[in-house]
Amino acid sequence: MSAEAPAEPLRIVLADDEQMVRTALRAILGAEPDMEVVGEAATGAEAISVTRQLAPDIVLMDVRMPDVDGIRATEQILAGMARPPRIVVVTTFENDSYVYDALRAGAAGFLLKRAGADDLVDAVRLVARADALLFPASIRALAGQHARERHADGLRAKLTDREAEVLRLMAAGLANAEIAVHLGVGQATVKTHVAALLAKLGARDRTQAVIVAYETGFVNPGQNGG
Repeated sequence: MSAEAPAEPLRIVLADDEQMVRTALRAILGAEPDMEVVGEAATGAEAISVTRQLAPDIVLMDVRMPDVDGIRATEQILAGMARPPRIVVVTTFENDSYVYDALRAGAAGFLLKRAGADDLVDAVRLVARADALLFPASIRALAGQHARERHADGLRAKLTDREAEVLRLMAAGLANAEIAVHLGVGQATVKTHVAALLAKLGARDRTQAVIVAYETGFVNPGQNGG
């Protein structure tokens, strides 16, 4: 049997107004065989332009940048590309309200600037998976601080019992394979439930679905799901 062709490396764009930060990120990520830094941006406007031009898989996006902040840049990238990248917001403080707004705008997760090199690499690999949440515990904390509405009954009425169960497990940070084991069903069945509940919630991805679940009170920040 012939050996399988190696997977293409994850193509990454770095958006941060500090050259030193971009240099450090490039050095760490560029050393990984499955990652390639293909572009950099020092402003939000540059981030939008570079991302549209290069169509990377992942964008590491600082939230506070000149011209256009990371929130608006995230919105414009996601709205203006047929196949947008997964965007990871990079921040100094995990309780920064800018981070939560970026997650609501469609960012797939966030990363603290003080994270170690191994954590950075693991986070990039994790967020590249469509069925993974990046730091769900922090998302729970942010949701608790920024909850705006409480309409759990209305949300629950939209979902079947199984979809509701899947949403709670998603909020606990479980990936599709883990949910499948927990429920005793196949991964294809889980994917079907996830797709259905995303459509019903009007959510772009799992992160936005989890945010809706917390904001409406369907899941409480202190809960561990399940």
